[in-house]
Amino acid sequence: MGEHLGRVLVVDDDEVIRQLIAVNLTLEGFDVVTASDGQDCLDRVHEVNPDVITLDVMMPRLDGWETASKLREDPATRHIKVMLITARAQEDDRKRGMGIGVDAYLTKPFDPAELIEVVRKLASDRSLSSSGD
Repeated sequence: MGEHLGRVLVVDDDEVIRQLIAVNLTLEGFDVVTASDGQDCLDRVHEVNPDVITLDVMMPRLDGWETASKLREDPATRHIKVMLITARAQEDDRKRGMGIGVDAYLTKPFDPAELIEVVRKLASDRSLSSSGD
């Protein structure tokens, strides 16, 4: 058994992208669980107990912004690292994300290697006791 890198909840309504992310992270050694949209993510986050959540922004029912906000409002999920995956990385999107407390951004189309690198960094940030910079 390799080192346990952490658990990632991959949230995307596009099954192809969801599987792409899940396969890449699984090969890298992460424990991966998937959800089909923001509501599905919130329904399952407590049982899944992930270290990192990758959130697509554009999703039905509950989009990435709303989902991230709700995760941050709940004391039980506030500590989870959140990465937004968006086709629009405009400056105001980033500002909005900063306001919510999103940890990272990835712009579509993304390079799987970049995704892995960011998730790895977030997961290891979490495992180091949160010492201030």
